[in-house]
Amino acid sequence: MIESTLINDVKSYVFELLKTKLKTNVLYHNFNHTEHVANAAYEIGVGEGLSEKELEIVVLAAWFHDTGYIIGYEDHEKESVKIAKKYLENKAVSTESFAQITACILATKLHVVPKTNLEMILCDADLSHLGLESFKEKSNLVRKEWEVLCAKELTDIEWLTENERFLGAHIYYTDFGFQKYNEAKQMNWLKVQKELQKTIAKTNEQELKLALKEKELQRKLAKDNRPERGIETLYRVTLRNHIKLSDIADTKANILLSVSAIMLSIALTTLFPKLDKAGNAFLIMPTMLFVLTAVISMVFAIISTRPKVTSNNFTSEDVKNKKVNLLFFGNFHKMPLEAFEEGIKEILKDRDYLYGSLTKDLYFLGIVLERKYRLLRITYNVFMFGIIVSVVAFIISFALMMMNQV
Repeated sequence: MIESTLINDVKSYVFELLKTKLKTNVLYHNFNHTEHVANAAYEIGVGEGLSEKELEIVVLAAWFHDTGYIIGYEDHEKESVKIAKKYLENKAVSTESFAQITACILATKLHVVPKTNLEMILCDADLSHLGLESFKEKSNLVRKEWEVLCAKELTDIEWLTENERFLGAHIYYTDFGFQKYNEAKQMNWLKVQKELQKTIAKTNEQELKLALKEKELQRKLAKDNRPERGIETLYRVTLRNHIKLSDIADTKANILLSVSAIMLSIALTTLFPKLDKAGNAFLIMPTMLFVLTAVISMVFAIISTRPKVTSNNFTSEDVKNKKVNLLFFGNFHKMPLEAFEEGIKEILKDRDYLYGSLTKDLYFLGIVLERKYRLLRITYNVFMFGIIVSVVAFIISFALMMMNQV
């Protein structure tokens, strides 16, 4: 490295600047990269036969060329020029030299073609890592940096394709840079091509396996979760719930029927024998209300539980035309066995006919349930209000009797 007080000061300044102000997510364009570019610029400059003054210019440009990253990724070259100008304006740097430093820094911008020999030297130094054994390691750092700073999430294939394209299109401008780095760069290019082909083959194999696995999964899902299973579950659960509700209604009716029978038995054995006495005349009205409540409750309870069997006459044509629900016993209990078997076969051959019959069965079962619960509600209302009225009547009758005795 050229021995210069200015360059040593700049090196210290850039080191302190990047250490304190550069974000930690800048993984590649940091001080290590800057120092490498400065050393490479000096080596290429010497190889190109630059004068000491020209060497100082290109090395100074190398030290400042990526300092703009402390501001951000976008247009960091322009920011680097501003930082260099602010620092060098108080140093013994001529306007002409600073103009050359500025041109060198701006020439490192991607897709910019360098014009002067100094610009070419810095560009070759900036991308000298393409011709190093550590290319893959540095390339991975660049990839991570892109993901963080530029939000460029690339797949392995996309990244290797980008590398392959960039290496294939890149050229070293200086003779020294070409001789020193180009052969290794070509080897790195071949390695990237080989890795890309390998990655593509591996990815295709994984995608094929994934597609086969997905296809197998879809097949299993289609088999396990086919619509028929869901429909069958719907009918099975709903019909079972309706049957449970019907059992509950019958149980409630039987309970009320038993209670009403007990009430009627009490009235007949205890209250009625006392009504033939003139002194117990006040018991007649309450007793009648009590008995009437028990009788009406028993009647409605019996009606709600009384079975009703329909008797329908139909022909085999009605079965074929899907006009008969053979799943309800009231429709087939008078059919010959042969005719019933034929009808069931017709149902099993036609899924719509089968589900239609189940739907009808579910619907009419719901109608029966509605009738049961409506009658049961009437029964409980009659029982509740009848008991209340009867008790009130007994109380009033006893009260009147006591007042008459007084």
